[in-house]
Amino acid sequence: MSKFYGKQEVYDLLETKGISFEKMEHEAVYTIEEMNKAGINEKGTVCKNLFLRDAKGQNHYLVTVLEEKRVDLKALAAQIGSTKFSFASEQRLAGYLGVKQGSVSPFGILNDESKSVVVVFDEELRTEKSVGIHPNDNTASVWIAFDDLYKIIEEHGNKVIFAKF
Repeated sequence: MSKFYGKQEVYDLLETKGISFEKMEHEAVYTIEEMNKAGINEKGTVCKNLFLRDAKGQNHYLVTVLEEKRVDLKALAAQIGSTKFSFASEQRLAGYLGVKQGSVSPFGILNDESKSVVVVFDEELRTEKSVGIHPNDNTASVWIAFDDLYKIIEEHGNKVIFAKF
């Protein structure tokens, strides 16, 4: 079995790779509203993350968008050529990304040993200097350059798609 990436392992990976990041420890937050109430969004652009599956449960997608964006699942499925989307179960979330509900993050891809989860990024993220995401634990947030985040996922080997929301 390969390494499991929890909060400390994400920090260690970023430091080992020489990637600049800022971290903020905070109370557990489960929604964008709770993040905003805790003042987390004052540090910069926060991302909303969804873990989805297709109609047959054969394909899984980690969707990361700017916090204020609404995600139209039907339109997204059509845009990327998938069947109807639904939210993946807690068991699938734990099995593929190694996280619990409320802690979904692009860093969860590091726990996808099969490299089968497709990452779907909001194309507007490309213009963000820094984005805020959980380090696989919703008691902290990390601000990292989007280019560095993209590079980590690309190096891991998961397919990445950019979509319009």
